[in-house]
Amino acid sequence: MQRRRLIAVAAALVVASGCSAQSDDGPPAGSAASASAPESADDARQAVEAYVQALNSRSVSGLISVGGVKDAAWSRKEADQILSERGGRGFTIKGVQTQQDMGPDVASVRLSVEDKSGKPLRETLTAVREKKAWHLVVFTNQPADQGKESASTDKSSS
Repeated sequence: MQRRRLIAVAAALVVASGCSAQSDDGPPAGSAASASAPESADDARQAVEAYVQALNSRSVSGLISVGGVKDAAWSRKEADQILSERGGRGFTIKGVQTQQDMGPDVASVRLSVEDKSGKPLRETLTAVREKKAWHLVVFTNQPADQGKESASTDKSSS
């Protein structure tokens, strides 16, 4: 649940923040990058490259790895859904901009890709570093931990 709260706060601050933008434009797509042990927001690019590679190869396990979630029925189902919407298009990275939003462990990433037919796609993702590995927040249906109550934005009825 703590991770969900961190992600929610990060997403809210990404919208409100606008500091220390860093750019890394270039076409090195399709490299076999992994999302392990980068040291700065610039290094979150490795996670982005792994994400694009997982999409292109329609790899459920690749998405689960770059998302930093448990390999479980819910994550496989969500990965299948992501791949049915975006997988197998032959994306080439045209640009990656990372912006350190809230300290050293959260960054927003603006990704520009082009599919094999030349159609552009732009996506903004949140990257979170956990245990020296950058992961992209691409999974949104992670179940809450057992015995913990989910946070709510509803007004109290009392």
